[in-house]
Amino acid sequence: MSDHADHHNPGFIQKYIFSTDHKTIGIQYGLTAMLFLLFGFYLMIMMRWSIAYPNEPVPEWMSFFLNDTWKAQWLQNGKMPGETYNMFGAMHGTIMVFLGVVPLGFGAFGNYVTPLQIGAPDMAFPKLNMASYWLYLVGGIIMCASFFLPSGAAKSGWTNYPPLSFFADTQHPNQWMTGQTQWLVGMVFLITSSLLGSVNFITTIINLRAKGLTWFRMPFLVWAMLVTGFILLLSFPPLEVAGIMQLVDRVWDSSFFQPSGLYHREIGLVNAAGGGSPLLFQHLFWFLGHPEVYVLLLPAIACVAEIIPVNTRRPLWGYKSMVYGVLVLGFLSFIVWAHHMYMTGMGPAISTFFQTTTNLISIPSVILLTCLIISLWGGSIRFTPPMMWACAFLPMFGIGGLTGLPLAFSMLDLHLHDTYYVIGHFHYVVAPGILFGLFAGIYHWYPKISGRYMSKVLTHLHFWPSLILINFLFFPMLIQGMAGFHRRWYNGGDAYVVTDPESANVFGKVVAEHIDLNILMSTSAWLLAVAQLPFIINVLSAWIWGKKVENDNPWNATTLEWATPTPPGHGNFTKEPIVYRGPYEYSRPEVDEDYYPQWQAPVKPKAETNKDA
Repeated sequence: MSDHADHHNPGFIQKYIFSTDHKTIGIQYGLTAMLFLLFGFYLMIMMRWSIAYPNEPVPEWMSFFLNDTWKAQWLQNGKMPGETYNMFGAMHGTIMVFLGVVPLGFGAFGNYVTPLQIGAPDMAFPKLNMASYWLYLVGGIIMCASFFLPSGAAKSGWTNYPPLSFFADTQHPNQWMTGQTQWLVGMVFLITSSLLGSVNFITTIINLRAKGLTWFRMPFLVWAMLVTGFILLLSFPPLEVAGIMQLVDRVWDSSFFQPSGLYHREIGLVNAAGGGSPLLFQHLFWFLGHPEVYVLLLPAIACVAEIIPVNTRRPLWGYKSMVYGVLVLGFLSFIVWAHHMYMTGMGPAISTFFQTTTNLISIPSVILLTCLIISLWGGSIRFTPPMMWACAFLPMFGIGGLTGLPLAFSMLDLHLHDTYYVIGHFHYVVAPGILFGLFAGIYHWYPKISGRYMSKVLTHLHFWPSLILINFLFFPMLIQGMAGFHRRWYNGGDAYVVTDPESANVFGKVVAEHIDLNILMSTSAWLLAVAQLPFIINVLSAWIWGKKVENDNPWNATTLEWATPTPPGHGNFTKEPIVYRGPYEYSRPEVDEDYYPQWQAPVKPKAETNKDA
């Protein structure tokens, strides 16, 4: 391997742009995903202004880089109308899920860490890996560039339900050059990217493990990436087919999802072949949409599962239970999708089936969370920067999971569906849950990637405001949701407010009672954006001025990625790695140190050594 590394001298473009090295591709995924997350966050803070102050123009500090032409088209007297709010909402959801969190968790951490943890020199198909990244980037650019089309970007929600999505932008003569169509084209690119990546991950983990790395010696992160790969491989093709079918409906007037007899107030009776089923698209979307939750979640849980043993100096409690749990989670994720569709009028038998499976899937989730919490018990905990984020992940994800249980029951979901309760639940899972886990991973592996530590001071400036503000942002959503606030009110419910105590409009008085929470949540969102500045500064400045690591294993960890040079070179390992034991051997009595790396040759127990002496 070392000879191969010495003779590998690619040019700048091949090394950093069109690279086939999994580490460079992982960094490309990570940086690109964080840029998309930043853009998606910006769309959210614009939406929060419309919700909190619907009758006031968008302030200059939010819109200073938007040109006058764009403002004239999409703002009315400086205020955000419903159409623009819908556009921002649809693209916020799409960007955060498909362009942000999934590429950061699976694309970045999966690409960089997985081959290192299994002792592989690279991914099984390096060129396929490169193609996966570039398809992802092209798909993201297509979607975001649609903001500059005359039609604007997609406006029919991140779920893109027909027939609403079918009628979006129909006034434009060239349907190919509309945001709704470009959303579908971009989605085809993104799904193809994920399918290439999933095949690559599965093949790599099965075939390229180091000598001695049996299945139950694999770190939990590798198991999580393997299950995530299978979820993507099996659930994304139905959505890709649905996207292509809807694309054909839009541009060639087929009727896969268009029913007969639709009437539009501007078009009149719709001239379509008819016979299609809008519910078919919902089934195809959510067959991916719910497994996608675990595509988001598993990399974050995996990061936390790698960080807790290192910082408690004890083995991961219930390692095998977690492995079996994640396998069951992957299987059950495919038979719960229709709990998103209780409002469509499915019969009681089908509703009961999906209620049952939805409650069953909470069992492996609880197993994973319980094992992580028990792993803290009795440990010699070191509150390093990654450990702070890992510990914060546990209660935040717990809140997200617990608030999801009522939505499993159709009777409760009929009231809570499409309210802010659903938004609060989902965002507790994704934002303080999943993103906290991914932040933990960034702080944990940054020294291996760069050879330098991130600043502890900037970490604290990032962590504490984020932890506090994110709860002020999302917890009031649960309260508003139970009060009946609709998730798609662009004016935050201002049109429904009733202040007259003698009024018979009970709902209007309830809205008036809770509408001031909009200001609290929006202010928290804007301050949360400011709280991310220390992180951005930290990532960039530490690369140049950060404190250098003392050795290749700065955390004294046990898994194989810490046996490589820092940062790892071409081929990763200077000699062929051999695995002798499980991934989390800490505080073992037969060794002097409090860690026993996987690659360290076995030593005699102390009792035998004393006997020989």
